[in-house]
Amino acid sequence: MHRLAQRGLAIASTIALLAAAAGCSGDDGSGPGGASVPGVTDTEVVVGTHMPLTGPASAGYSKIAPATKAYFDYVNANGGVHGRKITYKIMDDGYNPANTQQVVRQLVLQDKVFAILNGLGTPTHTGVLDFLKSNRVPDLFVASGSRSWDQPDKYPGTFGFNPDYTVEGKILANYAKRDLAGQKVCFLGQDDDFGRDSLAGVEKVLGAGAVAVKQTYVTSNTNVAPQIGAFKAAGCQVVVLATVPGFTALSVGTAARLGFKPQWLVSNVGADHPTLAKQLGAAAPLLEGMVGTNYLPMQNDTANPWIQLFTKVNKEHNGDAPFDGNTVYGMSVGYLFVQTLLAAGKNLTREKVIQAVQKGGFQGPGLVPLRFSEKDHSGYGGQRLSRVSGGVQTYFGPAYETDEADGAVNEYTATPAAPPANGVPTVS
Repeated sequence: MHRLAQRGLAIASTIALLAAAAGCSGDDGSGPGGASVPGVTDTEVVVGTHMPLTGPASAGYSKIAPATKAYFDYVNANGGVHGRKITYKIMDDGYNPANTQQVVRQLVLQDKVFAILNGLGTPTHTGVLDFLKSNRVPDLFVASGSRSWDQPDKYPGTFGFNPDYTVEGKILANYAKRDLAGQKVCFLGQDDDFGRDSLAGVEKVLGAGAVAVKQTYVTSNTNVAPQIGAFKAAGCQVVVLATVPGFTALSVGTAARLGFKPQWLVSNVGADHPTLAKQLGAAAPLLEGMVGTNYLPMQNDTANPWIQLFTKVNKEHNGDAPFDGNTVYGMSVGYLFVQTLLAAGKNLTREKVIQAVQKGGFQGPGLVPLRFSEKDHSGYGGQRLSRVSGGVQTYFGPAYETDEADGAVNEYTATPAAPPANGVPTVS
């Protein structure tokens, strides 16, 4: 019996060691016996991300994580959050799902990050959902509008940020139905959930038979002449683009080369005018009249207090990099994460951070509401339309909110919150 007891103790000890080595954690995010939380000390919290700093989606998107880090550096310079400085580890995955899995494993298993924040891309992030779940790593504010992030029962630690693509598709289609009635509508989307969810939203408003020609692209093939040629041949008058910036620019440039001039309606994913103008160079005037969507303050609205704050942060902590919608996006993510850390409390655990997001109630730069709750892990719930006129991108009309189901597209009239005086959120 004595030997059996010893063996039992040895087995128990081995299991405990294996669990610790595998990064297993208790429900509160701490290790067995109340061990320290991964990525958290009394003076620091370490989070990581995967971003396309290179590759087919790097145009514009490579600026997001540096902008987030700049906002964290600004907060750190103002005392941090509950006495902790935020360290942001940014890994380049080149918008390649295989690379994403590699760098996320490194962040979790080697770098021991507290959470993954704003990992970018539908095809890339989809491949790490189960890994992050099994390691109980908070998966916060994914940089994509896929509905995959809004599965609280299946992925309780994953939360979106962008309005989901079906919501966006409905808002763009609502504009086409109301302002471009009778015109032939066609669609080009990325060959993954991004494109499929966007098309689903368009068809919810216009009807499945109303989209005359539907085309897809893959990011590994930069020739979109066959797709654009099909639109021209069919006499498409309105083309909805569910495209990353590089492929928005390719589509517009290819259309001009083929003598095809539709009304472009573009997803917020690929509608940032400064990014597109840089891609097109001398051909930037081709963007005139482009209608897009967004849900954050416009980068050129210098009277907006959020833009004033983010411009200051950009100058002080981001090397005064060219300021565009990607900069605004990255800093908005940083602001929301700081709010989340504050709400989670000084005794920071993974479970508490998830509970803080689910509790919701966050207000920030957004023009539409954040929808976080225990049953809703999607991010922003609507958008506003923009148009390029005279080489300047500006909003027009009201903001709209809707759902990813069959709900109506309604105007959203609440006034956005103003930033705190020093630009750093406080516990409400």
